[in-house]
Amino acid sequence: MHMHNPAHPGEVIRGACLAPLGLTVTEAAHALGVTRKALSYLLNGHSAVSPDMAIRLEQVFGTTADAWLRMQMQRDLWPARQRNAQIRINRSYAAQASA
Repeated sequence: MHMHNPAHPGEVIRGACLAPLGLTVTEAAHALGVTRKALSYLLNGHSAVSPDMAIRLEQVFGTTADAWLRMQMQRDLWPARQRNAQIRINRSYAAQASA
């Protein structure tokens, strides 16, 4: 079963990491070793969680990098699934691969 319109990881970071610890964006950026602007872009959904950022989140907040990257992948996959009917493939190859 696919999740319905997954949250952007930035929303989760803000709600599950920063808010419980009472961290400001500036403080969190400092802890993560990134600029305030870079973290703000992520928190506001304007950028994605990169592998490097996932490792930073793992080290600072005790989460796993894998979980952040899976969350980002689910977020990226959602709009593609919504365009599924527009994605054209050669069905003859698809039939051979599933046989």
